[in-house]
Amino acid sequence: MELDGKVAVVTGGSRGIGRRIVERFLDEGASVVFSGRDGMAGERTRKELDVGDRALFVAGDVTRRQDAERMVDAAVERYGRLDVLVNNAGGMPGFGLVAGTDDAVWHDTLAVNLHAVFYVTRRALAHLVPQQSGRIITISSISGKQGDPGLGAYVTAKHAVIGLTKVVAREVGALGITANCICPGLVMTDLIRDRAPVAAEVLGVTAEQLVAAFAGKAATGRATTVDEVAAMAVLLSSEAGAGITGAALSVDGGVTSH
Repeated sequence: MELDGKVAVVTGGSRGIGRRIVERFLDEGASVVFSGRDGMAGERTRKELDVGDRALFVAGDVTRRQDAERMVDAAVERYGRLDVLVNNAGGMPGFGLVAGTDDAVWHDTLAVNLHAVFYVTRRALAHLVPQQSGRIITISSISGKQGDPGLGAYVTAKHAVIGLTKVVAREVGALGITANCICPGLVMTDLIRDRAPVAAEVLGVTAEQLVAAFAGKAATGRATTVDEVAAMAVLLSSEAGAGITGAALSVDGGVTSH
């Protein structure tokens, strides 16, 4: 029960990595507010969690400032405080070489992977700073540490959230608030399965070849699991993680060297 009595907010918590983090936090004793764009899917997830009033779903789009702030405030209104924020919501609205990337893909990718993180983090700090404690975790990617062809906008956004996290860590570290990024490798979520064929087409390979290439870069020779990412989120949220801040921690099976 590493998080017994804590209150956490997880953006994009209805499926994939976000859902597993929600589940692990609940297992560790936390109450969790999680968000998603699909209201029906979110409520279905909340019922499947079967933890009564320890889980609250808030429908909304965190790329809209009002929705992002409303989700954070909902945690304080429901449970009286906020202890942990996980910026998990993200995605790949489109793929393409930089020379062929259109404006909409660029702006949409930055909106969901960078601007949303800023909106939610800023609002969370309004609650965490006065209480002088808290944890902020942002799901970046190994793409935040390297350059992947065809993912120019996504790579840019994931680098940017690491920079934002380092600044936040410096600004509030003396107040007992930590800020870190988790950088997963390839995780075979529904989103990746849906989008892999599109990315593969841009690079002129099959989806199977693309996935195999990414997995083959790992020292483990396999994709990262949602359980492995969630375990790192629990560590960073716990008292044991109090000395870790300003870090971009790879959970990638050894793909990256830093």
